[in-house]
Amino acid sequence: MIDRTMTPLLEVRNLQTHFFTDQGIIRAVNGISYDLHEGETLGIVGESGCGKSISAFSILRLIPNPPGKIVNGEVIFEGTDLLQLSDREMCAVRGNKIAMIFQEPMTSLNPVLTIGHQVMEPMVLHQKIGKKQAIQESIQLLSKVQLSEPEARMNSFPHQLSGGMRQRVMIAMGMSCKPKLIIADEPTTALDVTIQAQLLELMKGLTRDIGTALILITHNLGIVARYADRVLVMYAGRIVEKATAKKLYSSPSHPYTIGLLASVPRLDQDLKKSLSPIEGQPPDLLNLPKGCAFHPRCRYRIPKCFTQSPELEQISDNHEKACWVDVH
Repeated sequence: MIDRTMTPLLEVRNLQTHFFTDQGIIRAVNGISYDLHEGETLGIVGESGCGKSISAFSILRLIPNPPGKIVNGEVIFEGTDLLQLSDREMCAVRGNKIAMIFQEPMTSLNPVLTIGHQVMEPMVLHQKIGKKQAIQESIQLLSKVQLSEPEARMNSFPHQLSGGMRQRVMIAMGMSCKPKLIIADEPTTALDVTIQAQLLELMKGLTRDIGTALILITHNLGIVARYADRVLVMYAGRIVEKATAKKLYSSPSHPYTIGLLASVPRLDQDLKKSLSPIEGQPPDLLNLPKGCAFHPRCRYRIPKCFTQSPELEQISDNHEKACWVDVH
């Protein structure tokens, strides 16, 4: 049970990350705010290009500059604003207190270093332990993430492993320093469904065992329904709805969230019933429409939507939305 009376582990306040291009300014993350408590799993969902991954990279200050820059906001982790730390101080946070599991392990793992070397590296760097102890702990980690023959895999190279095995290695690397927070950015996108389920159960179990908080970034609403405690729905760089997973699925309140859920097949619906996709395309972030960014695709829009952008407002306990219309 998450104790929300305690100070949050992570507080994101009015985070804004822009990319300055020859064509103009791309407001990839446009003023988002949320909290995350110890041991909590937070799902962040939305279509490609909505700012999910950029918001995560901003927490770890992994935005390429130029062209990107965090122009405003606070990222308070354990009482410290990460945006005010020096580069050296930030390096002590990455991989140690906050770890990230990337979408495609083949581009994240070094192809010329063994699996053992890469799993050991965070422990040696941050925990200052000897090589012998690091080897033992790495083997234990690979065993814990259910990688077959962990001793032999220590000497393997990334190309010798399957996609699912490489992602298990990434999870082991992420867990190696027992971080307070893990950010998983589309961690199972390229894997088949059986491997997806195994890895998600594995991550959830490991975070539960050591009390690590988890941010799960995905476009898969089924994953969020099963594994997340709370959900943020993002559109065009902003959060349009916040709720517990249970409330979001039982009573979605933003037209975009309703559209996302309506476009997903469900076993409890008539198989002859057609899916209802959201019409239109996500907006061009270089040329956002005036007012609510979703109004060109929204069937509930009213005149006010064309001129004024709504802010998040609480509609019930642990449930907020940014919309001018009551769709219920």
